[in-house]
Amino acid sequence: ELDPETRKAIEAEAEETEMKHKAFEHLLEEYAGDILHSDNFQKSKLYIQHGDVSVFTHSIYVARCAVMINRKLHVGCDEKELVRGALLHDYFLYDWHHNTPENIHPHLHGFYHPGIALKNADRDFDLTLLEKDIIKKHMWPLTVVPPRYREAWVVTTADKYSSFLETVKLRKSGKADFHYA
Repeated sequence: ELDPETRKAIEAEAEETEMKHKAFEHLLEEYAGDILHSDNFQKSKLYIQHGDVSVFTHSIYVARCAVMINRKLHVGCDEKELVRGALLHDYFLYDWHHNTPENIHPHLHGFYHPGIALKNADRDFDLTLLEKDIIKKHMWPLTVVPPRYREAWVVTTADKYSSFLETVKLRKSGKADFHYA
């Protein structure tokens, strides 16, 4: 059995984590409610990204990680554009693991999906130039042309970090782990 001091510390940490979770949910809703509630973004729950993590969940992880990187390193990103670009960076809307008509280059998905995601996102949402840069260049160096804006660099980094964790299955639950960044 835990001593009272240890129990109190664990409860305080759990409460702080819950507060961070609620604050992030509020941030997502404020900056990207239109994206989160759109039919196509909701459909991304049906497609697996890495391991057993859906594209929807992966996109939330990347947005959370990008915000944390921005804040912890004092990068100075515009958080609204950072969040919106992170959520839409993999908005390709197909299962890349299968050879389907939407997956025009099944063995070269890493090279082609940023352009497809950008085309879809530009069709469904009003994007800024910065958000377009995030989506189009998040796979650098595969995209050859590097990101132009700091927000795109942060999302590129957050995507690679999140993808690594998802691929090696360091995330055990369906919720974003607030201690990974």
